[in-house]
Amino acid sequence: MSDFETLMGLLTARHSCRGFLEKEVPEDLIAQVATAAGRAPSWCNAQPWQVIVTRGAETERLRSALVEAATTRPESPDVPGPEGYSGAHRDRRRTCGWQLYDAVGVEKGDRAGSARQALENFRLFGAPHTAILTSGRELGAYGALDSGGFLLSFCLAAQALGLATVPQAAVAFHSGVVREVLGIPEDRLILCAITFGYEDPDHPANAFRTERADLSEIMEIRG
Repeated sequence: MSDFETLMGLLTARHSCRGFLEKEVPEDLIAQVATAAGRAPSWCNAQPWQVIVTRGAETERLRSALVEAATTRPESPDVPGPEGYSGAHRDRRRTCGWQLYDAVGVEKGDRAGSARQALENFRLFGAPHTAILTSGRELGAYGALDSGGFLLSFCLAAQALGLATVPQAAVAFHSGVVREVLGIPEDRLILCAITFGYEDPDHPANAFRTERADLSEIMEIRG
């Protein structure tokens, strides 16, 4: 198998896991994932990313705080969310949402069911670990952009080692709570969580896969 075929295999197999087993990941495996992710490129080699990885009681402490915040506190993101979704972005988002709802048995109009599923984000989908990804505040959008490469590399390295991941923007919408629980300094922007562990193959939320846009929708060659 060529290097390209191996890469495409990892990219295709990776998906956002929304149901995990309780089994913890050995520390040496976590270190391998983070080391590989650290090979991502960055502007001027600034390497703005840092991750705080939780396990055991610390995961439970963060999970409890997030669930409480999601039901009682206003959102407090370090980085503003999208102003809106329109056109193809809206359509893709809706399709993904309905695929998830269909998989877990939430019918259209079932607001209580959709709210329960939304809360799973803050339960970290039952995962034993999450990695809170931060970047230097002074680096602004460029630090966040570079950190996207770290995020993808983290997910692919995890996939290569038999682990499942789900990048979570929802967690970062309660950055104030995450900062309080984990003691993250103000000079770090909380960008997202990368929740990970061993996939629960029997969980219904893991039964669907999203599609990707055709090449004609994402690339234009000129000249």
